[in-house]
Amino acid sequence: MTKKKQKQVVTQRNERCKGCRFCEISCPAQAISVSSEVNAKGYNYMNIDHEKCTTCGACYTVCPDYVFEITEVA
Repeated sequence: MTKKKQKQVVTQRNERCKGCRFCEISCPAQAISVSSEVNAKGYNYMNIDHEKCTTCGACYTVCPDYVFEITEVA
């Protein structure tokens, strides 16, 4: 029996972001950029271009504020 591989997607919790840009610097696909909008804390949070994102997990790994999650979708 073969198991079908699930598609993964990176989700984010903008309210946790403090705009350190570690994720932007670390993204090999250059899929992360700074938003012009601010969160409740007053920080410009990051945007993910899901067309460019390869779900490599670099953003998840380097983020000190646990903004990013990698989840499986059907």
